[in-house]
Amino acid sequence: SSLSRWHLASPGMRSPRRRQRITRQTRGMGPVPTNPGTRWLLLAGWLTVAASALHIGCIIGGEEWYRFFGAGQAIANAAARGEFWPHIVTFGIATILAVWALYAFSGAGRIGRLPLLRTALFLISLIYLVRGLLLFPLLIISPEKVNTFGVWSSLIVLAYGVAYAIGAARAWRAMSQP
Repeated sequence: SSLSRWHLASPGMRSPRRRQRITRQTRGMGPVPTNPGTRWLLLAGWLTVAASALHIGCIIGGEEWYRFFGAGQAIANAAARGEFWPHIVTFGIATILAVWALYAFSGAGRIGRLPLLRTALFLISLIYLVRGLLLFPLLIISPEKVNTFGVWSSLIVLAYGVAYAIGAARAWRAMSQP
């Protein structure tokens, strides 16, 4: 048959995935490790990069951005008065988020292994999940303290936490290898 002739005529033909791995190896990048949590950790990492960038945007955008993104009256008013501390706090948060994104990318196997990788991903997941889940007891105890921003931000960070937790759990075994 024509299929068998083609197959016999081209014994060196490889699948596109195989060619990509060979190309990566010949370029000196090495094979991309197989990791069942990669997609979740990449999602978590890029979401966290976006959050970090939004915090930098608040520093650049000033008072209006702080108000729009729900930073609170004290921070927005201080920024409006030209005080520097809201920018320092916001830059600190942006830096922490950027480091967390690096840990997600490391767990996904896209950058080198960072120190205490599994511990860090566990703690990052925990922080995001706890922050997101705090909404529910607050709704029961003091619903008057919950505004639209509080609901949306809690749901967003809960989604971040889920992405980190699923990614870390699925990649746990792969991350135990040096």
